[in-house]
Amino acid sequence: DVQLQASGGGLVQAGGSLSLSCSASGLTFGDTVMGWFRQAPGKDREGVSCISTSDGSTYYADSVKGRFTISSDNAKNTVSLQMNSLNSEDTAVYYCAAAPGSWFFATDEPMAPGWWDFWGQGTQVTVSS
Repeated sequence: DVQLQASGGGLVQAGGSLSLSCSASGLTFGDTVMGWFRQAPGKDREGVSCISTSDGSTYYADSVKGRFTISSDNAKNTVSLQMNSLNSEDTAVYYCAAAPGSWFFATDEPMAPGWWDFWGQGTQVTVSS
């Protein structure tokens, strides 16, 4: 069974930083795309960032580009999301997701929901202004 365990959420002041981590099991790291999504109250789920664990290629939503950094540790089967310069619009429940296979370069929209097979539980990020 595939299991994704997200951690690292919390409360932070605007302008601050947080790091999220997702530990994965039941997947072949090195042949999986890992991603982070978020959902704020009353809003649709938004794709934030993803990384191809085969070669480290990354994708970022425009809303987080330059502020968030995604990385993976294939030896530990973990993916992290470093979030800097946080603002109130970053407040959301953040979800880790996984999509096996080397499909990253097959699409211009890697965060489209149809690509993603497995989801972890969410972790709350709250940014106070």
